[in-house]
Amino acid sequence: MSRLFSTGSVLGAGGSKMASNFRKVTHCIFDMDGLLLDTEKIYTELTQSIADPYGKVYTWEIKQSVMGLQREAAAEAIIKALDLPMTPEEYVEISTEKINQMMGNCKMMPGAERLVRHLHQHNVPIALATSSGLDSVEVKTKNHLEVFDLFHHKVMGSSDAEVKEGKPAPDIFLVAASRFPDKPIPDQCLVFEDAPNGVTAGVSAGMQVVMVPDPHIEEAQRKHATVVLKSLEEFKPEQFGLPAFQ
Repeated sequence: MSRLFSTGSVLGAGGSKMASNFRKVTHCIFDMDGLLLDTEKIYTELTQSIADPYGKVYTWEIKQSVMGLQREAAAEAIIKALDLPMTPEEYVEISTEKINQMMGNCKMMPGAERLVRHLHQHNVPIALATSSGLDSVEVKTKNHLEVFDLFHHKVMGSSDAEVKEGKPAPDIFLVAASRFPDKPIPDQCLVFEDAPNGVTAGVSAGMQVVMVPDPHIEEAQRKHATVVLKSLEEFKPEQFGLPAFQ
C-alpha cells in the first residue's frame, strides 16, 4: 500500500485551504494544452473564427464542455452546440489549417518548463498524454523541443490507435503508464491537468490529479482533483514524495 504524506494544508486556486494527505508517487504524466502550453486562448479565437461566418458565438460553457476531448469528438460537440452546417471531417480540416497558422508561436505556461526540467534532472519518469494528434503536437511544440524531448514518451490521443476512448475516459493515462519501461501501477502515477474532462480521466484511471484550471472553471468542476493550484509555480513536489525544488 502506498505511503500517505501528511504535509499540512495547501492553498487551492480559490485561495481556500485543502487537505494534503497525498500518496507517494514515482511517475508523472502531463496533459499539454492549457497546462504546459498556453494554447487555450488561441483555441477560443480559432473556434470563434470558424463560427463567425454563421453568426454563432463560441461561449465559455461550450468550451468548458469540450476541453480535453479528442479531435473528432470535439468537432462533433462544437458542430452540435453551434449548429454549424458542416461535417466533423470538414470542421477538422478547417481547424487543422488554422492550427497550423496560429499555434506555432504559443508560449509555455508559468512554471511548466521549470517543473519538467526538475523532474527529468532528478530521474523521475515523465510522459505526455494529450488529446491532440501528432500533427498538432508538432506544430505547437516546435519552439519548445528542448523541453518536450525530455519526456520519455508521448501519447497523442487523436492519432494513437491504443487510445480507444478519449477523455473523460481513463484510456490515455492508462496507455501512458503502460509505456514506461517499469510499467507502474496507476497508484504510483501523478497526473497534471487543466480541464475537468482530463481530471475525470485521471481519477478514473486510479491516479492522483494536480489540477491547474482556467480561472473561469467553476468550483464544482474542480472538486474531484487531488489538489487545485493557480499555476504550476505553486506545485510542491515533496508533497507527493518527489524531489523538492532547491
